[in-house]
Amino acid sequence: MNERYNPKEIESKWQKYWAENNAFKTELNRQRPEYYVLEMFPYPSGNLHMGHVRNYSIGDVIARFKSMQGYNVLHPMGWDSFGMPAENAAIKHGVHPAEWTWENITNMRRQQQELGLSYDWDREVATCHPDYYRWTQWLFLLFVERGLAYKKKAAVNWCNECNTVLANEQVIDGACWRCDSVVVKKELEQWFFKITDYADRLLNDLSELKGWPERVKTMQENWIGRSEGAEFSFAVAGSEEKIAVYTTRHDTAFGVSYVVLAPEHKLVEKLIAGKDNAGEIRQFVDKVRNMSEISRTSSEFEKEGIFTGAYAVNPFTGQEVPIWVANYVLVEYGTGAVMGVPAHDERDWQFANKYNLTKKIVVQPEGQELALDTMEGAYSGDGIMVNSGQFSGMESEAGKVAIAKWLEEQGYGKRHVNYRLRDWLVSRQRYWGAPIPLINCADCGSVPVPKEQLPVLLPENVNFAAGSVSPLAKVEEFVNCTCPKCGGPAKRETDTMDTFICSSWYYMRYADPKNTNLPFDSSKADYWAPVDQYIGGIEHAILHLLYSRFFTKVLKDAGLVNVNEPFKNLLTQGMVIKDGSKMSKSKGNVVSPEEIIAKYGADTARLFILFAAPPERDLEWNDQGVEGSYRFLGRLWRIVDHYASFMAGEESGYDNNTLSKEERNLRRVLHATIKKVTEDIGDRFNFNTAISSIMELVNAMYTAKDQNLAVNPGLVRELVSSLLCLLAPFAPHITEELWSETIGQGSVHKHIWPVFDEEAIKLEEVEIVVQINGKVREKIVVSATLTSKELEEKVLEQEKVQALLQEKQVIKVIAIAGKLVNIVIR
Repeated sequence: MNERYNPKEIESKWQKYWAENNAFKTELNRQRPEYYVLEMFPYPSGNLHMGHVRNYSIGDVIARFKSMQGYNVLHPMGWDSFGMPAENAAIKHGVHPAEWTWENITNMRRQQQELGLSYDWDREVATCHPDYYRWTQWLFLLFVERGLAYKKKAAVNWCNECNTVLANEQVIDGACWRCDSVVVKKELEQWFFKITDYADRLLNDLSELKGWPERVKTMQENWIGRSEGAEFSFAVAGSEEKIAVYTTRHDTAFGVSYVVLAPEHKLVEKLIAGKDNAGEIRQFVDKVRNMSEISRTSSEFEKEGIFTGAYAVNPFTGQEVPIWVANYVLVEYGTGAVMGVPAHDERDWQFANKYNLTKKIVVQPEGQELALDTMEGAYSGDGIMVNSGQFSGMESEAGKVAIAKWLEEQGYGKRHVNYRLRDWLVSRQRYWGAPIPLINCADCGSVPVPKEQLPVLLPENVNFAAGSVSPLAKVEEFVNCTCPKCGGPAKRETDTMDTFICSSWYYMRYADPKNTNLPFDSSKADYWAPVDQYIGGIEHAILHLLYSRFFTKVLKDAGLVNVNEPFKNLLTQGMVIKDGSKMSKSKGNVVSPEEIIAKYGADTARLFILFAAPPERDLEWNDQGVEGSYRFLGRLWRIVDHYASFMAGEESGYDNNTLSKEERNLRRVLHATIKKVTEDIGDRFNFNTAISSIMELVNAMYTAKDQNLAVNPGLVRELVSSLLCLLAPFAPHITEELWSETIGQGSVHKHIWPVFDEEAIKLEEVEIVVQINGKVREKIVVSATLTSKELEEKVLEQEKVQALLQEKQVIKVIAIAGKLVNIVIR
């Protein structure tokens, strides 16, 4: 062995060896239990950052650990490679998106390989490759066939900077999730997926996800937003028109003092026609239409409205109430109209105060009596209905049931379930995405591209300054085609798909990435799926994770897979923080993985990122911590080098009974470490504490060395081989090198994971605390096998204890075996 640890030399050596020998290639093997570990695949932006390193290192530890435990492990990697950044780079730098993307993929793949990650690179996928997006298009057509895709004109979220539409989930605080530009509304013909058809299943099946963080499940539950209520209509006074409203508080319907329409509601223009302030109302409507949904529904957002001059008739009371238009009502949620009950809804209370609208109490809290002149805000709880006609005196919940029944009997309305979730807008007016495989024919309408003609390839000669239509719309040779149905002239769909479609099924493609007949073979997908452990950021809780769950359910319904959920367990790792904020180029606090690897090696980078904090928490970058991890690997190198010459041959068997007390203690530390590391990785993902216990084992080995302890050669071999196995998932290169230099048989990563010996970790002696009246007065070392009674006798025999008890009366003795003795005196 070399005297000094040289990571650069070692790591390049083993990376080359692993690549040449397909060390991590995975085959389907039904004789072995499978385990599928997957980190969310990255967008190929050009360079890895330390957040990537953390994500991939976590996954690699799990994959290597499970492999050593005997599982047939699938651990693939690929590229979420369609998307706007490539197109923006094309515009900015005059380079084709494909060229920019593939160069970035090449660079990032090299960086991943330099980290020593155990990926099966034969399964690599890239969503921008025709071999992949052919099947994305095939799946789009599956959604069409199953009635889950449709096209309609809709007011959509539009980003002027990115020149494309955004799904609701992609608008963050009124801004584009990619570029932070303000999002506006625009009317366009768009394709949608009917995710709302699966709303109940997406909600109910959250209970299956025992291995998901509660926080993520709550976020999805809130986003789906299921509510049970009633839908009924207000007649517009002096008109045949009706305004439908949906409410979950129909027990307060007698307290309605106004009705509010969304600015986009179809009745607004009819109601204001000919009114003196029609122009003012139209200006207000235009202003609000361009505000984001998130802003308009925020509790901090100032509620504004304008009176239309029209009135609605409350079907419960026959009273006329004013009709307003307000910024907090959304046309796509519920019916686009809401009833205002100021006394029992805080938002309505504030709105009524601002515009001096009537308030009426119709629910009294049980045992109390509210009065408007003493109320400082709305009472929104349940209670006893009052001022509510025939329903007065009922409890709120009973009143809801009775009112819903009355509405249905009178033909005024019905019980109704509503969702916050909207259908998934999947059209994008961009080039760098999977083309939507449909053809528009004047005679036949929208016609699917025959599956045998897939993929619909992206043309290479494109003008990226197309504006509000897809750049594809300007490529005549792409647009003009023949209708597959009638043979007449037709035009291709020129929008591309939301890239989240590409990432909603990629985990299935890894099971069968070379299939040229189907997206994947169902029997292979069923062998691997669901993903046993998925790893990625909390920011994907609603977008990617919800869409993937939706896709999996559709695939199951279509008979392509047997699983109901894509990811059995989910780990959302924390961010990497430096100087108090998340690492980013804009903040100038980025640490390059390449710099760390060049200076300290990949094993140091991995070890630090796993040791510095539990994986689910944010990690504060610390240069001293990196150096500390590097020093530890140097200590590991030297202690293994020291013991290498004392090791037994290939056979490591030895008689435990011949070991000295010191040797037995060293073996106890070893097996306690095996137990802890196994549980920390396998049960809790407490990688930091697992590494800490490995460090303690190394310290124990140094102590034995410094004491010149003559250690049994068989025990030495067990110590070294187990130590290297335990550390192998964390630091794969140095452990592979040390294994080849000491154990010499095969690869450490193919060796079976060590199993702890329960007998070995039992202490022979323990330190006992002796207390008198609860105060510690002495500590003694005794046999760990003493019973409580024997321990009491042993302590009372001690000279120092007897001296402390002179002329004292012992009231009682409390002895706890292996821990303490407390003597109560007076």
